[in-house]
Amino acid sequence: MIIASKSPSALRRPAARTAIVAAIIFVVAHVVLLLGITAPDKLYFDEVHYVPAARQMLQPVLEGPILNPMHPPLAKEIIALSIKAFGDVPLGWRYPAALFGTLALVAVYLGALALFASQERAIAAMLLAFFNQMLFVQSRIAMLDIFALAFCLFAIAAFIHGFRQARPQSAFALAGLAAGLACACKWSGLFVLATCIAIVVMIRLMQGWRARFADANAEDWYRPDLWPDFRLRHFIVCFVLIPAAVYLATFVPLYGLSFSDIIEAQRRIFADNTTTAIAGHTYMSSWPSWPFLVRPVWYLFEKVGDDRFAAVVFLGNPLVLWPALIALIVALRDWIVARGRDAFLVLAFYLGPYLAWALLPRTLGFIYYYLPAATTASFVLVYALTRKGAPRWLLWAFVAVGCAGFIAMLPITVAAIETSIATFNRLMLFQNWI
Repeated sequence: MIIASKSPSALRRPAARTAIVAAIIFVVAHVVLLLGITAPDKLYFDEVHYVPAARQMLQPVLEGPILNPMHPPLAKEIIALSIKAFGDVPLGWRYPAALFGTLALVAVYLGALALFASQERAIAAMLLAFFNQMLFVQSRIAMLDIFALAFCLFAIAAFIHGFRQARPQSAFALAGLAAGLACACKWSGLFVLATCIAIVVMIRLMQGWRARFADANAEDWYRPDLWPDFRLRHFIVCFVLIPAAVYLATFVPLYGLSFSDIIEAQRRIFADNTTTAIAGHTYMSSWPSWPFLVRPVWYLFEKVGDDRFAAVVFLGNPLVLWPALIALIVALRDWIVARGRDAFLVLAFYLGPYLAWALLPRTLGFIYYYLPAATTASFVLVYALTRKGAPRWLLWAFVAVGCAGFIAMLPITVAAIETSIATFNRLMLFQNWI
């Protein structure tokens, strides 16, 4: 029997379609995220820390101590470039957040496509990530989290692509590169890198133990023949050397080639991110409460007219994120009972960035630390909603419900829309949301 191989043009068609869809997502999301982004026309919430640090980077000679030394410099360097391009105005401060929020959505699409091999499911995952409200809010404020998130999502997309390959070296190297850039924005990027490392180590340990499933099949999360040519040297290059090199390179514009200054910067970041000697905060919350959306953070709430208020709350869309908890149980069952590869991966990239917070001694936490896990929850939802036997309409019905919740929250999500006390009271379902 003669088996015809695919022609080069046939192989190019899926790649071309993926590029076209990614470009459409980029353009549409970028326009939407920029609408009303200049409101308010002043610094608000943690912009008061990061924008002055970015301004300082534009000085010909740094004067005084370096501002905001408790975080790596890459995200602030990007904000500084935007201020130089657009001016020291709200658009200059916030444009990079909108850009990287757009890139984060593209990365969700690419990650879901690598995971599910379905354009429909990938687009649904991207929409759910958008409608969860968290990504949208962080894409319109000059904070560091959206930059780290975008790089983390590209790292996840590259890793999932490599996971399915016999030779994952190139994909894993890209994952390490993106994870290193994520760490250079905020150290929470380490959680995704650690998740990738933990998966590879787990696979290699089981292979070393010659573990086998009695009724093995192609959909198992573990196979003894996985990545036959991936060696220790490849692991070190992909997940240690590349991330470390790109991370340290981002300090050079700020500290030059002074090795001692760069090392001291790491000591300061470590001390600030592991300290327990931090005063309480009105909006602080602990990591077990984040998936339940117990305590939001009000970025902005100020009176702008008669019964008109500009409001921005970081809460999350309950119609998306509460059902995600049920989807997690479904995925956990499928991983344990059916050994599903997709179930394993969606669980790993939700639980890894989330449960890592339980290991830190830091006592001060906020729900926006949940942003990476809340975003990858879209993978978990799509997985659960498209399991074998589920009706096709169920996924899109859920996307429509998520969209309705997102629209309902816009008065307390976009400062330019404004809200009234009546609308505010309708949306505040619980006293602790205020």
